[in-house]
Amino acid sequence: MMLIVLGGLPGTGKTAIARELAGALGAVHIRIDSLEQAILESRLAPASVEDAGYRVGYALAEDNLRLGRIVIADAVNPLSMTRDSWLRVANRAQVAAVEVEIECSDPAEHRRRVEERFGDLPHLPALTWEDVLRRDYEPWRREHLVIDTAGRSIDQCVTLLRAALPSGTLAV
Repeated sequence: MMLIVLGGLPGTGKTAIARELAGALGAVHIRIDSLEQAILESRLAPASVEDAGYRVGYALAEDNLRLGRIVIADAVNPLSMTRDSWLRVANRAQVAAVEVEIECSDPAEHRRRVEERFGDLPHLPALTWEDVLRRDYEPWRREHLVIDTAGRSIDQCVTLLRAALPSGTLAV
């Protein structure tokens, strides 16, 4: 079993890849945006949901990893501390972790994706291209897999990702 941590700027294709990969592997897909949406809909909604969304995600991931499930964590993961927290979850559950940065190297394509996104989560604000450009996003400081979605279909990206996963870690 393993934890697959996806990160990358909005509009790169993380969620589409996570959904397809989860279906192919029978994995649990934990989407931080969905958790933040649920928190915002709560009567106890805090002013900022980012911290709460990630903390709920870590707990759900650990519970499912301990049950022997493959877990795919789908979040921007913009900071080293969020990426480090996912690795701590995998360590506590005693499973392998693979970190995957999803990028779109074609700025025009990336911008088009951001601007044409439909909001499937109504309480989370739609992002503009300027929001993406201004986003605080720290470079990854350790070895990780990079999947460039520019010019590739979701199926092609999932195939690349599956081929890069360590053999023997996926019991499907």
